[in-house]
Amino acid sequence: MKKIVLAGGTGFVGQDFASRFQKLGYDVLIISRQPGHISWEDRGAITQALEGAALLINLAGKSVNCRYTDENRKIIMDSRTETTHILGEALLACVHAPELWINSSTATIYRHAEDRPMTEQDGEIGSGFSVEVAKAWEKAFFEFHLPSTRQVALRIAIVLGKGGVMEPLTNLVRFGLGGAQGTGTQQFSWIHIEDLFRMVLFLQEHHQLQGVFNASSPHPVTNRELMASLRQQMGVRVGLPSPRWMLELGAMFIRTETELVLKSRWVIPDRLEREGFTFTYASLDSALADILQPSK
Repeated sequence: MKKIVLAGGTGFVGQDFASRFQKLGYDVLIISRQPGHISWEDRGAITQALEGAALLINLAGKSVNCRYTDENRKIIMDSRTETTHILGEALLACVHAPELWINSSTATIYRHAEDRPMTEQDGEIGSGFSVEVAKAWEKAFFEFHLPSTRQVALRIAIVLGKGGVMEPLTNLVRFGLGGAQGTGTQQFSWIHIEDLFRMVLFLQEHHQLQGVFNASSPHPVTNRELMASLRQQMGVRVGLPSPRWMLELGAMFIRTETELVLKSRWVIPDRLEREGFTFTYASLDSALADILQPSK
């Protein structure tokens, strides 16, 4: 049986991917800090897991949905760069390393953009803590030069599926707070989790592809359009807006950062589309209709 290794595979995306790969007949090995998985502290077991694997996907990293205290900043940074170093060293120790290593990155690496979309070729790297994390993450990844393993960094936009960010978004709408957040003009780049998984398979099948790829729908929307689409799909007619001051106050209470909703991420998957990748859920309405339909 072919095997794949999911590093940090215990979150929303990791659990979804594990289920999908298992349905395709793969043996899925997970590296995490949870009992029953391969431990990050066991370098030998990590190398053994990677030996002969078809694919390595690294999703490891502390959630950025928290206050950016000094302690959290260090954990957010280290949980990405240190795990990436561990994986790279383990791959170098393999006799038969996986052909492909896909490492998570983030669409947040680009600047706040309301004037034009960001592509891999002409996107402008931004500034601030989140951007520095993304830059350090990709630097740690591409520092490794692996003789038999292709390397792909996926700059992933907000992932939509049954769980994850959809839970707080739908709760806002349900409780009448589903209006625009801040000005509402900030761009919301997103991707349906099924298309993200299909991107992984596409990259696995196209052996010439490596480097940086934007993982996002080709049709981002404004925050105002996002919330309106959610209200329509959920049958909620009215949604109160949330001005910036209210978001700042609320973020303090729920211990998160307003950047998560106020930064304008306008990201286009230029490279993947030019290589022939097509989306199952290119429009937000079709994605939300699929995600919000009752489970069968």
